Amino acid sequence: MAALSREQLTTYVRGISLRQVRLVSGVVLFAYLVSHFLNHALGNISLEALASGVYLHTAFWQFLPVTILFYTACLVHTALGIWALYERRQFRWKAIEPLQLALGLSVPMLIIAHIIGVRLGQTLYEHEKLYPQVLFLYWIWAPYRIWMMLAVMIIAWVHGCIGLYFWLRVRAFYKRAAPFLLAAAVLVPTLSMLGFYQSGRMVIDNDSAEWRAETQSVRQIGTRAEAQALDRITDFFLFGYFGLIGVALLARGARAINERRRGMINLSYGNGRTVRVPRGLSVLEASLRNNVPHASVCGGRARCSTCRIRIIGDCADLPKPSQREAFVLGRVGTSDPSIRLACQLRPPSDLSFFQLFLPHTMSADGHESNPTRIGQERYLVSLFVDMRGSTKLAEKRLPFDTVFIVNRFLGAVSQAVIESGGRPNQFVGDGMLALFGLSTTRQQACRQALRAAAMIAANVDELNKFLEHDLREPIRFGIGINGGEVIVGDIGYRDHMVFTALGDPVNVAARLQDMTKILACEVVVSDEVRATAGLAEDALPQHDVEIRGRNEPMIVRTVTDARKLTALVNEEQSAAA
Repeated sequence: MAALSREQLTTYVRGISLRQVRLVSGVVLFAYLVSHFLNHALGNISLEALASGVYLHTAFWQFLPVTILFYTACLVHTALGIWALYERRQFRWKAIEPLQLALGLSVPMLIIAHIIGVRLGQTLYEHEKLYPQVLFLYWIWAPYRIWMMLAVMIIAWVHGCIGLYFWLRVRAFYKRAAPFLLAAAVLVPTLSMLGFYQSGRMVIDNDSAEWRAETQSVRQIGTRAEAQALDRITDFFLFGYFGLIGVALLARGARAINERRRGMINLSYGNGRTVRVPRGLSVLEASLRNNVPHASVCGGRARCSTCRIRIIGDCADLPKPSQREAFVLGRVGTSDPSIRLACQLRPPSDLSFFQLFLPHTMSADGHESNPTRIGQERYLVSLFVDMRGSTKLAEKRLPFDTVFIVNRFLGAVSQAVIESGGRPNQFVGDGMLALFGLSTTRQQACRQALRAAAMIAANVDELNKFLEHDLREPIRFGIGINGGEVIVGDIGYRDHMVFTALGDPVNVAARLQDMTKILACEVVVSDEVRATAGLAEDALPQHDVEIRGRNEPMIVRTVTDARKLTALVNEEQSAAA
């Protein structure tokens, strides 16, 4: 058990990339930003509401574990931003990525004076700078800082929203949630800036000798010497930050010079196209730099495997896969050393390869015949159904008779899938893949798939009665059902694009269908689908099975007679209602 735990931990760690660390730290900072902006919005009510809100805000964010998490996120996110400035060689065609990086790098230089003046002043000199003190500074003592504050609010918010967009755009719920997210993205900063303005006007209206004596005492804002000390610390941090950015830019220049000195290499795409690039570029960066179409759903962040390439010739001299690349290749079940991720492979010498996933290209006449739906990551339930004994059926029949029977079987299956709310997707011989959850919730998708399995059994029974005079034995079938996060999109070439799903959950569903032969049942359902659909623990027999390509056994449920699933699903649905 200990060895298994260590293996699970190792697999989890291998799956962590710098992008995921950047994402987690960014989410922490965005949560702080939302909290701060909502606090600002209370200024639309009164200064008292603003003061009450800031006590709640500081009580949470100055709680020691949260404080450690917050400042760690600040340092990590800033460091990764500087690293991205150095490491990122090629941005995608749109300007949104360099814009996000530029906005992110500008935030620390704009906010550092505010952080040191408020937070470090409290730590070093026990200042009590709250909204009355800060607003007095901005609106009366140094009004030019108003524009700096408004600028940093807009820049930080836009930077965070771009990051969230890159993260959420491939999620299943994004299309439905997008209007609400857009409304929040507009309303929250607008109310915050209005609150900042209204509270500033209140400070100006309240300004008097008595009010200053109450809110601008030495205990609250400190002495001039303390202010000068904090200014020197601010300058030190600014010079240090600019120095780090300068080092990153110099390192980029030194790398470019070094690459030119080390020479150029040729990358051959296996279709007659060859590009010449400096050593050190990844294959995907080389493709982007030279406008060569290259599939990459995640944008080169090693979150998918669509940029995979197969090396032509000897691959012994290539650098070994990084932990992240090895994790992704392991997830897709390949151990072939000639298969690599183009976004991670940086060849040291000439390389020939071909792409395993062709990008969308123009049709022969130069126009897009069918705009491609880009890949999206979402939760789907896959149902694989296969007709048993079709080879034996074809042995003693005319080919057209066999095709007629198989088509009738696939028609019965497709009708059940459609009526249950699913989508027939791929037909492979006498088998079919159906997808559920393209426009429903997870629970609905799981229930639809189970209901479809029951309807398939009923439709096949009717088909057997219709063909009983022509069949020596009834048509039998096997069904495998599994759910999980998959990539859905158009796959194919030019005018032959098909919409389908790719991912480990789809492969597992096909293997569960094969297991119906071993387990002597009509349906094998993953336990995850059973639980999501709301079926009771004891509703179906449980088995632990070994799945090819997986290190751990998988819990599945078997159904001897698929027709019984209708009663189970309806019973649970009635109980939930």
